Amino acid sequence: MKIEKECKDCILAQAVRAGEVLNLNTARKKAIIALAKKHIKNFDYTLTPPENAYKLYEEIASFLNTKDIYKEIKTASTKRAEELLDECEAILQNAPDTLLGAAKIAVAGNVIDLASRVQYDLKEEIKNIADLKFEIDDFWTLKNALANAREIVYICDNAGEEVFDKLFIRTIKRLYPSSKIYYFTRGKPIINDITYEDALNSGLDEYAEVMDSGVPTPGFVYSMASCEAREKFKHADVIIAKGMGNFECMSENERENIFYLFKVKCKPVGRFAKANLGSIVCKKTYLPEKF
Repeated sequence: MKIEKECKDCILAQAVRAGEVLNLNTARKKAIIALAKKHIKNFDYTLTPPENAYKLYEEIASFLNTKDIYKEIKTASTKRAEELLDECEAILQNAPDTLLGAAKIAVAGNVIDLASRVQYDLKEEIKNIADLKFEIDDFWTLKNALANAREIVYICDNAGEEVFDKLFIRTIKRLYPSSKIYYFTRGKPIINDITYEDALNSGLDEYAEVMDSGVPTPGFVYSMASCEAREKFKHADVIIAKGMGNFECMSENERENIFYLFKVKCKPVGRFAKANLGSIVCKKTYLPEKF
């Protein structure tokens, strides 16, 4: 999905939000907004939103003299997610289909997103899981694919979500113990996305092999990935990609075994995915028919 003009306003809003959530003084807030405006002028409309924006995030981090702008907020997001684990476990125990319940919990966690202009309440999302329905629903196709998969690549999104990803991956491993799962993290801190260290701290290595993808953008870009990550991606039987950033970067990838799990939090993504704002999606890639 290529960047649209609406995305520029969203990225500028992210710069404004950064100044607010980091409690920066007025001068620093203005400097960050100026950086955003400078980058926005030079956006390349042949690239995705994350590919255009990541240089801005890097420059903001450099300006603030830190590698991980949202480190404390990421830690707080993970703690908040962990406080809901008992409730999530109860949901799984009562779910008619455990894998479906775990998938919906993972998607509900996708509301943790500092890059989104629309903010949602995590506790409310978890509370209402039983009533959540995928607007685009390829879940049963995903379930069948997982049952026959030897290698699965699971591409992460935002910090805090790894708590719910772990429940989903644990469920996959319990149902299909012979499957090998690789959990791809970002190659470096970017916005509030999950890094290798974040995933290890959450104990994901108990159920999956945690891999630093090498990708510096807030969405998986194959050409930017490490050689090892590209090999795992290329040979995976199933790829599960969490979040809008991964959908934006990967939605034109010519692979038939990618499943996107995310909440629609902006209109451009909704239009491209053909789903309504606020809906949840389990969307499989289908290659065009060749005649």
